[in-house]
Amino acid sequence: MKQPKKLLILNILDILRKYSDADHRLSQKDIANILKRDYDMTVDRKAVRRNLLSLMECGYEIEYSETVRTVTNPKTGEEEESYIWSDFYLERDFSDSELRLLIDGLLFSRHIPYSDCKNLVEKLKNLSNVYFNSHIKHIARMPDDKTDNKHLFLNIGLLDEAISKQKKVSFNYAEYRTDKKMHLKKRSDGSTEYIVSPYQMAANDGKYYLICNFDKYDDISNYRLDRIMNLKILDESVKPFKSLIGADGQSLDLVKYMKEHIYMYSNDSARVKFRTVKPMISDVIDIFGKDVTFSDEDEFEVTVSVYTNLDAMKQLAKRCAPDIIILEPRSLADEVKEELEEALYRYES
Repeated sequence: MKQPKKLLILNILDILRKYSDADHRLSQKDIANILKRDYDMTVDRKAVRRNLLSLMECGYEIEYSETVRTVTNPKTGEEEESYIWSDFYLERDFSDSELRLLIDGLLFSRHIPYSDCKNLVEKLKNLSNVYFNSHIKHIARMPDDKTDNKHLFLNIGLLDEAISKQKKVSFNYAEYRTDKKMHLKKRSDGSTEYIVSPYQMAANDGKYYLICNFDKYDDISNYRLDRIMNLKILDESVKPFKSLIGADGQSLDLVKYMKEHIYMYSNDSARVKFRTVKPMISDVIDIFGKDVTFSDEDEFEVTVSVYTNLDAMKQLAKRCAPDIIILEPRSLADEVKEELEEALYRYES
């Protein structure tokens, strides 16, 4: 069925989106041929050029090349310069490599439900053209063990609203058991309801967390968003973050908080000194950022000083032993030593 001429400009834009990029440029003849083939529209090159100019005037970033040739004016017989436009393509908001990076991030984010992840990947693919779609067949399939919580994006929307309005929320929190299914977690009083003051959401190590305060206490807690169920916004205002233990009367500094809480444990932070082998320096900076101090460097090792979460530092020291040895605080070093000795005993027995 033939389309009305008023759709010509939209069809040309659609062609540029589908079939053009810096490596696949279109002439006015190419565009006219695709219009005939895919849209059943017969137009001349002047109409194509006129609509391309209109799209550029509307702000679309359409690149092209311009060549000059000498032609003879049929009326005057004089030679004149004629400008020919060709090699049209639409500049895109995302390069193919940027889209691949975003798609890979989605594919291997375990906290996003499978169906939602698949829909997001399709939307990202549609931001490019037919050539991009044909070149991503090599991308690995999504892991089968993604979260079973189908309400992640609903939770994100509700939490964003609660944080903006500074309102508390209630929810149930789930955990996996040996049947490989999620079950509601009971608190020490037997209740399954959690009431918290939400402050911020943050991604860490492929997981999405809510930074908040559990109503019963005055410290900071972190909860996995993919384990939150039955979320509701309450009428009660949040507890001010400044009033919490460890906040030091300050508002939440997310960058500082994430640097100190590398594994999202929510207990106290303190100044820690540890000794590490020099090949670990890049890993140390990856984990803690550049706000670390190096000292007592020799040929093989260096001492690192950093302000960080104590539980997270303990886990890092155990995971990287013997390449990381905690020096201070001594109490933390003793805890790591005792737990490693216990591990050795259990392995030997």
